[in-house]
Amino acid sequence: MEIPKGRKQEMKERIQSYIREEHGEEIGELAAESWLHFFAGELAIHFYNQGVMDSRSMVEQKMIGIEDDLESLKRPVRRR
Repeated sequence: MEIPKGRKQEMKERIQSYIREEHGEEIGELAAESWLHFFAGELAIHFYNQGVMDSRSMVEQKMIGIEDDLESLKRPVRRR
């Protein structure tokens, strides 16, 4: 996964900040990058897959709504 340089730097800084605030420890940029690679390689796929499943559910709900809307546009056929 390719992360833009500016975004990658921001993510490393957020990791450093989290470790400092939550654990009272300072980590360097190299350690933060190591954590970032771990998260991206081992954990991100789970969040991505959940996002795909959530999107699928949303699209299915929208399709039901569209089908209902289309059904409501039908005109009755007069029989003689």
